[in-house]
Amino acid sequence: MESSQQLTEYELKRLDNIRRNDQLMASLKIHSKVAELSAASKRQRVGIKSYKVSPEKKPKTETPIVIRRSLRTRGMPPDYSDSKGLGDTVEAADKVSKSPTSSKPSPRTLGPLSVRDAYRGTGSDKLLIERIMEGSKKEHKKFGDKNGGDLMEGVRESGSCLELESLSLNPENIARVVPGKILNVRFFPCSDRRIIVVGNKFGNVGFWDVDSGVQEEDGVYLYHPHPGPVSGISMHKHSLPKIFTSCYDGFIRLMDAGKEVFDLVYSTDDTIYSLSQRSDDVKCLYFSEGSGGLNIWDERVGICSAQWNLHESRINTIDFNSENFNIMATSSSDGTARIWDLRCIGADKPKSLKEVRHKRAVQSAYFSPSGCSLATTSMDDTVGILSGANFDDNSMIKHYNQTGRWISSFRAIWGWDDSYVFIGNMKRGVDVISPAQRRTIFTLQSPHMSAIPCRFDAHPYNVGVLAGATSGGQVYMLTMG
Repeated sequence: MESSQQLTEYELKRLDNIRRNDQLMASLKIHSKVAELSAASKRQRVGIKSYKVSPEKKPKTETPIVIRRSLRTRGMPPDYSDSKGLGDTVEAADKVSKSPTSSKPSPRTLGPLSVRDAYRGTGSDKLLIERIMEGSKKEHKKFGDKNGGDLMEGVRESGSCLELESLSLNPENIARVVPGKILNVRFFPCSDRRIIVVGNKFGNVGFWDVDSGVQEEDGVYLYHPHPGPVSGISMHKHSLPKIFTSCYDGFIRLMDAGKEVFDLVYSTDDTIYSLSQRSDDVKCLYFSEGSGGLNIWDERVGICSAQWNLHESRINTIDFNSENFNIMATSSSDGTARIWDLRCIGADKPKSLKEVRHKRAVQSAYFSPSGCSLATTSMDDTVGILSGANFDDNSMIKHYNQTGRWISSFRAIWGWDDSYVFIGNMKRGVDVISPAQRRTIFTLQSPHMSAIPCRFDAHPYNVGVLAGATSGGQVYMLTMG
């Protein structure tokens, strides 16, 4: 009572207000609601597969620290008769500097890099190597017997019969394959397995064997063969043990599963931005180098057999027509996508068969499965569709493509026929565009997508299986049915 009498009128009123506010908060149960919302907002990551980086191994022999101390600091009189003290110290230092270390060779090494030295995962990658080799011994017919044959016959006879509404993402079909931003994603061209290969901005190449089936293994394997961002991945269906990868630091390496080595096949001081192969040619690599240059590297002679300057800026993608392998499409940051005939490209002034102009950089240009259409993706917020005789029909479909610097740019890809184009959106979903209707006709939103899928690849044999890669290292495998 005495303490309350000592308080001023203002302080008494303040205490009364606090008491009333507490009573109001208690009646509205605000504190309990806040706790419920906080718990609901936390993302659940239970069950998501992830790469595991092996811990750094300490050298077997610890490096001794040589401390030179004078006789004076040790409280001893000088010994003029013995001058070996300094010599012993230098000799000990020489032994230390020559002591072997257990550090792995650098990806910058100008030469072959063994698969063992490049491996960064835990456990063994023996199962992956075995499965790659097994796949190379089998005959893979396009759209295999699992679910592709009957479906594709229906597509050819009466148009697409894909059920877009059945496209979904299951929690077990999510894995974090590499750390950081994924720049490239490819399905291993094998009809009886689903293996996804990705490359990231740190120079890592990751494999996800979705059909691993081994309880102790999650099917994720991580390698580090490059010193810079991986700009291209190429696997030829007639040479499955060989996987080519390129990086911005000017290296092209060949992962030969049979020899278990990442061999260096080409190096340059310029940046390599993209990589591709023709379906009818196992021996040649097509890659973009520097500002607008395109090279053909021939494995049989080990040198570049042709070089052209096709654009005024970097070439972002290279693609070949499935019906005529001599027809090639390139996209460039100079704002154009061009179609070329490899049989008549002039050495001095190359002339394209067709050119489509966008207002800003063109991130991709891909032919449709039939080879009759071309889809381009540009930073001017459009997806272009070229079709008709000589690709004369050109339509621009609006699509928001501003991903910013931290997220990989969108690149629209075709599915398993000419009916649909798939592309990511900024709302953590996948948009399906109909070239015939010239608009987005379906959008997949899944609660399991915690990041924006930016780069895609459609399985070459299993219709309805689509891989989407994010800038956080996750890979989503979407399925139909």
